[in-house]
Amino acid sequence: MKNKVILLVEDNPDDEELTRLAFEECRLANRLVIVRDGQEALDYLFAAGEYADRDTSEMPQVILLDLKLPKIDGLEVLYRVRADERTKLLPVVVLTSSKEEQDMVESYSIGANSYIQKPVDYNQFVDAVRQLGLYWLVLNQTVPVFRK
Repeated sequence: MKNKVILLVEDNPDDEELTRLAFEECRLANRLVIVRDGQEALDYLFAAGEYADRDTSEMPQVILLDLKLPKIDGLEVLYRVRADERTKLLPVVVLTSSKEEQDMVESYSIGANSYIQKPVDYNQFVDAVRQLGLYWLVLNQTVPVFRK
């Protein structure tokens, strides 16, 4: 069985590295695909641009989506993911430093499955990643994703 893919949409190199380290510390063997802006996330998901040759039969088990992204913001990415038959059922966890209530309300309104504010403390962050991994990669049952 292939390792389940996690798509991390994160533009901050420090948060990216922190997430990588937390996944390693939690011994999550899943393949972590990292994209650094909203356009790259959409290109990856819909096999466009530099990802035009990507095998779309391998979709992420979960998308970890930051909101404050260059090019296309996270809320627009979420909207486009939910608007497309191929991706509308993919689990999306908003993982952001935003404390804005409006961001949370909009995320859930568009269809986020979960909204998590990034903990500042490293140990709390590792614990959050451990719980994310346990729930979204082990316990949660996902429906098959539509293909082209």
